[in-house]
Amino acid sequence: MGLKRYLLKRVVIAFVTLYIVTTLNFFIFVLHPGDPTHFLMDPTMTPEQEAMIREAFGVDDPLITQYLKYIKNLLSFGLIPPYFGFSHQTHEYVSSGLALRLPFTVVLLGLALVGSIIVGIPIGILCAWKRGSKIDVTIMGISLFTYGVPTFFIQLFALFFFVSFIFLEWGIYIFPGSGWRSYPAPEGIYLLADIAWHMTLPVLTLVVASFAYWALYTRNMMLDVLTQDYVLTARSKGLRERAVLVKHAFRSIYPQIATMITLSIPGLVTGAIITETVFGLRGIGKWYIDSISLAKPDYPVVQAVLFIFATLTILCNLIADLLYGIFDPRIRVGTRR
Repeated sequence: MGLKRYLLKRVVIAFVTLYIVTTLNFFIFVLHPGDPTHFLMDPTMTPEQEAMIREAFGVDDPLITQYLKYIKNLLSFGLIPPYFGFSHQTHEYVSSGLALRLPFTVVLLGLALVGSIIVGIPIGILCAWKRGSKIDVTIMGISLFTYGVPTFFIQLFALFFFVSFIFLEWGIYIFPGSGWRSYPAPEGIYLLADIAWHMTLPVLTLVVASFAYWALYTRNMMLDVLTQDYVLTARSKGLRERAVLVKHAFRSIYPQIATMITLSIPGLVTGAIITETVFGLRGIGKWYIDSISLAKPDYPVVQAVLFIFATLTILCNLIADLLYGIFDPRIRVGTRR
């Protein structure tokens, strides 16, 4: 098929997948036994008052009515009323809570992604260049260890070492243990510095947990590229090894790196949920965990957050497919000659 037809097909598949995921997201919670508004009821309420609450949240509406309202709320992406619906806990629009919490998650994910790329890719290039040396064996051993260890284990160890152990042994307070700012909060530029101080340890632990992915993948791709004829030709011309590695070998894997970036974002989202819970950050990941509580479930929040995560995952995979179609000529099978 031609490139345009390939791209159109991937876009259609992405929208169909998003619709199916959104529909499943609805039925999972609607068909769940129990009344999601029961914790809002007060023993002193009259039956009329309880009925008003149930009517306000639409739990007694016909299933098709609930579904159409749900589709309208989510597929509008919170841009038109009722803005992803009302939260059962805060009685506010879900989009209002998202607007407060999403920036923290975006900053956390963005810094972790950039940091892991900056650390991982140069390490992968170095290990490919020094293949089989002590440097390669040592760094790859460390990378395989951090890649195999769960993210929350690294974060709990970091909390124990930097927050508890160092403070108890030497009385040095390096990093805060939880939260996104101090209380009482400073003002002005000091508030930004305080937030950066609180975000440092969560970002560093995410970088430690994810840089190995980039190092291992880059090393493997570079080892394959370094055996290609054009790299051998560049070396035979007397070019410096740094120029051969960066300008010839690494440049040829740009398309793979670009697609890796998009495919790695959904994995970082999962890491953000764990990280925000461990460090008590007020992002949408921790909000999601708090909203699936059996004691006080907040289904509109859970559905909105799952929809955002699903949209992000599908969008990243779509971008990766589009990049493959643009960069890889083999995708353009059947184009007019």
